Amino acid sequence: MGVAVQVDGLVRKFGDFIAVNEVSFEVREGEIFGFLGPNGSGKSTTIRCLCGLLLPSAGTVAVHGLDVRRHAEEIRAQIGYMPQFFSLYSDLSARQNIEFYAAMYGVPRAGLQQRMGEVCERLELGPIMERPAGNLSTGWRQRLALATSILHRPPLVFLDEPTSGVDPITRRMFWEVIDDLAQDGTTVFVTTHVMDEAEHCTRLAMMHYGRLIAQGSPDEMRSRHAKNMVEVRTGKLWDTLAVLQASDAVVEAVVFGDAIHAECHAALTNPAQTVREVLRSARISVESVAAIQPTMEDVFVSLARRYGHPEHVAAGGDG
Repeated sequence: MGVAVQVDGLVRKFGDFIAVNEVSFEVREGEIFGFLGPNGSGKSTTIRCLCGLLLPSAGTVAVHGLDVRRHAEEIRAQIGYMPQFFSLYSDLSARQNIEFYAAMYGVPRAGLQQRMGEVCERLELGPIMERPAGNLSTGWRQRLALATSILHRPPLVFLDEPTSGVDPITRRMFWEVIDDLAQDGTTVFVTTHVMDEAEHCTRLAMMHYGRLIAQGSPDEMRSRHAKNMVEVRTGKLWDTLAVLQASDAVVEAVVFGDAIHAECHAALTNPAQTVREVLRSARISVESVAAIQPTMEDVFVSLARRYGHPEHVAAGGDG
């Protein structure tokens, strides 16, 4: 499996502000690479550098072996890019937008109608094809933007928070399309701050304050960064949370739906039993206390706590 994207020591500055700071990673051909992190962590700036829309302030970026400084136009011709914010032509209809981007990407006219039909059927765009893009809801706009980014069958697609603001049905559709693209051999680079979407990815990298703080497969991220997780179910949710957050045995405790997820210190051999004893001593009654496999949200909370301030963020992340 070859390398689709190679990033080494990427720095991007805006004046004195460092938006991306010494970031290094690679994306392999045919994988779904998830780029995670909260808003403002540097994800979108990084992706714009990879697409050749911004030049690096320092470091190197290569896409399919082409350096973005010297070959930005060539790179843009062979990728698909769906930006975070809607950027299609509001006064054109959905059909006209698709036809415009097909011409821009050089889709042969002979097969254009067939390809448009395939993409529009997959994204169920039929009802809005003649409507102005500016009048569409967020969900329809996102579907249309995705259609224009994959119409020309690029080998590499960059999707910047594609499911932002969409309903659960559209969100599921998007990830089905992303899975289909990967099955067909397309490399998909997708940014998100929704942690459950990370489960769909082959490998992940997490940004925080402009630095890369962790990377690996979802299983690797869970095993490294959220160990000794315990789930507590109780009728006294907030009292229980306060007790756990004050306990020396607990690294972090957060409300997770109608339960509490507590990350215990790695040295504990039986964290669930320790949590039971802590709550018993505080006279807190519980429905259940059980060791669990951490979710990606647990991983995010653990990493955000560990790297809570810019000065605490170490360059490079995990290998």
